[in-house]
Amino acid sequence: MNAEDVRKVGVVGFGIMGSGIVEVAAKAGLEVTVVEVDEAALARGQAAFERSMAKAVERGKLSEEGRLDALARVSPATALEELRDADLVIEAVTEDLDTKLQVFRAMDEVLKPDVVMATNTSSLPIAEVAAATGRPDKVIGMHFFNPPPVMKLLELIPALTTSEETVALAREMASRLGKTPVLSKDRAGFIVNFLLVPYLNSAVRLVEESFASAEDIDNGVALGLGHPMGPLKLLDLIGLDTALHVSNVLYEEFKDPDYAPPTLLKRMVTAGYLGRKSGRGFYEYPR
Repeated sequence: MNAEDVRKVGVVGFGIMGSGIVEVAAKAGLEVTVVEVDEAALARGQAAFERSMAKAVERGKLSEEGRLDALARVSPATALEELRDADLVIEAVTEDLDTKLQVFRAMDEVLKPDVVMATNTSSLPIAEVAAATGRPDKVIGMHFFNPPPVMKLLELIPALTTSEETVALAREMASRLGKTPVLSKDRAGFIVNFLLVPYLNSAVRLVEESFASAEDIDNGVALGLGHPMGPLKLLDLIGLDTALHVSNVLYEEFKDPDYAPPTLLKRMVTAGYLGRKSGRGFYEYPR
């Protein structure tokens, strides 16, 4: 199958990333079926998707006609069986390997045999996901960045078993979705998180050691290095629980102390200070 043959895309998971991926695909003119087994989570995802589309119109990024057309192309569902006609499926469930393996085994039984299955993991091994299916040549990592409607990068991560045809399709789909693809080998963190995690951990350690305040660290990086936001604001956007998980995965693979999660990060996650999504992280976010 070539990218031009892809008309119907499935997305599994309707959280922050799933909702963003649905928006990207719908705006690109694709029919989208999004599966979320929990009905309450499905409703939250649909509401987040609709809010984001409305904001795009308010900001002049999308016409009202385009918004309505995109909304009409999205079909929410609670069962994987609704993906039987999909030409490509992107999994965006929680960043937990066992959960992803369960989803891929189930999808493998439902989808057409020639359908490529992609995972939106930010750090987990693609090889293990591929090995859980009967089509390891058609499994690839497609790592979108948060928020997907805004961020133009798409990391593509083939496993050792992934075919060249699957890689080519993923590259072409990246272009159709308005993304710039970069190719990474299948190792923890891929390209971006391999570089990003030590930087974020260093910023947390500066706060932990009372070296500087969160505000001064972020202003120093934003104004001194020209970054759009500092590392601690970025952590709040990513989610401290997500950052902790990725840091643990990288440390487990490389045993490099730069990847070891700082104690402060672990304590904040335990306390429920997860960043924007919880209303408090390194900064407070009134609701």
